[in-house]
Amino acid sequence: TLLPEALEAWPVRLVERRLPRHMQILYEINARFLPDARRSGADNQRLAALSLIDESGDRRVRMGNLAFLGSQRVNGVSALHTELMKETVFREMHREFPDRITNKTNGITPRRWLHQCNPGLSRLVTERIGEGWIDDLERLSELNDHVEDAAFRSAFADVKRQNKRALAQVIEERTGVRVDPGALFDVQIKRIHEYKRQLLNLLHTVALYNQMRDNPMADWVPRVKIFGGKAASSYAMAKLIIKLGNDIARVVNHDPAVRDLLKVVFLPNYNVTLAEKIIPAADLSEQISTAGKEASGTGNMKFALNGALTIGTLDGANVEIKERVGDDNIFIFGLTADEIAGMRANGFDPRDVIDSDPILKRVLEMIGSGVFSPDDPGRFRPIVDSLYGYDTYFVTADFAAYAEAHQKVARGYVDHPSWVRKAVLNTANVGWFSSDRTVREYAEEIWNAMPPVAAAAE
Repeated sequence: TLLPEALEAWPVRLVERRLPRHMQILYEINARFLPDARRSGADNQRLAALSLIDESGDRRVRMGNLAFLGSQRVNGVSALHTELMKETVFREMHREFPDRITNKTNGITPRRWLHQCNPGLSRLVTERIGEGWIDDLERLSELNDHVEDAAFRSAFADVKRQNKRALAQVIEERTGVRVDPGALFDVQIKRIHEYKRQLLNLLHTVALYNQMRDNPMADWVPRVKIFGGKAASSYAMAKLIIKLGNDIARVVNHDPAVRDLLKVVFLPNYNVTLAEKIIPAADLSEQISTAGKEASGTGNMKFALNGALTIGTLDGANVEIKERVGDDNIFIFGLTADEIAGMRANGFDPRDVIDSDPILKRVLEMIGSGVFSPDDPGRFRPIVDSLYGYDTYFVTADFAAYAEAHQKVARGYVDHPSWVRKAVLNTANVGWFSSDRTVREYAEEIWNAMPPVAAAAE
């Protein structure tokens, strides 16, 4: 056994010969590591948490602990993710090795995600600040000198309109749905997963649909809800959410009561090539994962770089984007990671939230009763039951705040000159999120590797 109390007397070399060789090696690593941890002050409880073998039930290898122990550095890919690693999954390992966890926030390549995929904006930027930004994305900050230039903002808006017209054509070719390029393009594209909360977006879509039908003469902002992404082959709930999105789209897009005020598009066969068409055309970037669940994400960076405003939770790199673009140029809503942790600890009853929110309750009744699946009225009961029963990802808890944030989005989009100004500020201030910067930080601070240019100069 490798129970902590037996460690001091357990000879390292008496590894069970029945075990495969790789497991013998792993057990020996553990037997050398844990006595060192005990000598540094770890008690039995901490030793049990540090062990490479989980002994709480059937013995299992803790691959995370093994990777941590064998690493010189352990990287968090956003500032929030890094702190969460220290406080949760690697809490005890961090106490044992307090200098090992570091932060190197993810980045994106400007060559693909602006210069190649958005040639109109690339040309405009180069005309204003030169082409040096292609290899040094932080030079985009020079665009801040042009934010108040009405001619530049007009040209920036014209590039966005051209990209939206191009995407509208792709949408019609692939789905048969005609959308108005003048509408707000509200985009969520990424892997389909419950924690990324495409479901929250779909619930809001139904709520907006109801409000437009109830008040057809109101001054609505036309909106196109654009979804894209794939689910893991065995992920039944994610696939059901995709089906819900397509069923909602079918009903909304054929309802003359909402005319061209609301369209819903779930683009099939999402991939990087399609993303290169969608991202330059987006007005609004949906980054709405449950706070504390998104390690970083890079989609938010790609959208902001191309002049989309973000609606999102304080999760992953949204936190750092907010710091760089400014509070007035992003739409933040919802519970924080700490608030969610507190609710989990104290108990959360989603039924109370639903019963107190008539808008949300109506949406769930429609979905659960088959309004969007008349051929199979019970198709989406598993989704509704999960939200009433446990709501692991706090969709119901964030719904009201999300809907309120979307009201702010609509008001902001009406003032289009101000919206374009905010879009320019997003592009100008996200140059730090370059993969060049990330790789440079790895090379200088972790790998101790000198870049080729610097080596040649020396």
